[in-house]
Amino acid sequence: MRPGGARNRARDKQALRERMLERRGDLDLAALGAAARGLRDVMLGVDAVADAGVVAAYVSVGREPGTGPLLEALRGRGTDVLVPALLPDDDLDWGRYGGPEELAPAARGLLEPSGPLLGATAVLDVQAVLVPALGVDRRGTRLGRGGGSYDRVLARLRAAGSAAWVCALLYDGEVLDLPIPREPHDVPVAAAATPSGLHSW
Repeated sequence: MRPGGARNRARDKQALRERMLERRGDLDLAALGAAARGLRDVMLGVDAVADAGVVAAYVSVGREPGTGPLLEALRGRGTDVLVPALLPDDDLDWGRYGGPEELAPAARGLLEPSGPLLGATAVLDVQAVLVPALGVDRRGTRLGRGGGSYDRVLARLRAAGSAAWVCALLYDGEVLDLPIPREPHDVPVAAAATPSGLHSW
């Protein structure tokens, strides 16, 4: 590895994060709502999600691709949905999603399950995992926000030999043709969903 390679990759990823966040900042409320409904419809048409008994997902906040309609649709179908709670060390615990009324405000503007938590390893019992991202390239490299929470989740799944299907939720235009700098801890995702369809590799 050339000297400074790791620093350069980290700098490039941070610059890309800033560009992607700026693009999301241009979306209006109508676009956000339409994207959330589009993601719901795409995901409900994916066998790996539709046939799953337990799905791990997340509660979107701010300008993240909206998960509310999808979470409610899965719950209405009788799917057991787990959503995360952020731990002090930035790892994720998991609780059952019981509807928006059972979510509580938490640190960093997050909404988390207010009921009992099941432990960080609860994610190992799911059939599909839907993760947030700012972008994904066509090798499955995921660009997160840099906190490492979902890197730990994906590493935990890999270490356990989990067969869970892992998909990032994005807006249209966030599946990138140019490669995202990949670091040793980066675990690729199997697919990315946008409001206009599913992208697999």
